[in-house]
Amino acid sequence: MHLIDITRDITTAEVYPGDPPTVVRRVKTIGEESDYNLSVLCTCVHAGTHMDAPLHFIENGAGVTELPSEAFIGPCTVLEIKDSPITGECVNRRFPQNAERVLIKGNGEVTFMDSAAFEAAELPLRLIGTDALSVGMQGSELQTHKAFLRKGIVILEGLDLSAVEPGNYFLIALPMKIGDAEGAPARAFLADDYVFWSKPLEQPKIRR
Repeated sequence: MHLIDITRDITTAEVYPGDPPTVVRRVKTIGEESDYNLSVLCTCVHAGTHMDAPLHFIENGAGVTELPSEAFIGPCTVLEIKDSPITGECVNRRFPQNAERVLIKGNGEVTFMDSAAFEAAELPLRLIGTDALSVGMQGSELQTHKAFLRKGIVILEGLDLSAVEPGNYFLIALPMKIGDAEGAPARAFLADDYVFWSKPLEQPKIRR
């Protein structure tokens, strides 16, 4: 299996305007006073590559630990879209109508119009991903996020798709388990030989 790492380094990834920067502080260093290295991480749960849970924009919505794990793992389609914002017409023309996971490759600049997000949310999506900092245009985040989150569609933002060609892959994207947080950093990979995963498993041989 060949995996492509599509995760941004949380310490160097661009920070969404207004969010706190990520800081890693070394508190123990191997030397005369310590036998080991030890670091402390201070970060926003929406730093780098991360997932948004409904609680991010919906009062009393599900937190990150309540997200359905089957949404994070499975076949997905990477679409390269160069024109921003994404319109409803683009959704109808470009988006596969039966895909459960779609990742948008747009050089970190492509976002959804509110109406396009509502259009996409009518598809059988489990997850929508993007290499932008957000699925929504800055200053117009609320309705775009709510369009997906109200439908139970997981949002995966801040991806690094620079080395990925448009096409079909197998996605593995696992968020950190952080209590009732409204989001979490995630480690994400694409398998480009994902056909392997669709093959039925061989039945085990039972000795009698």
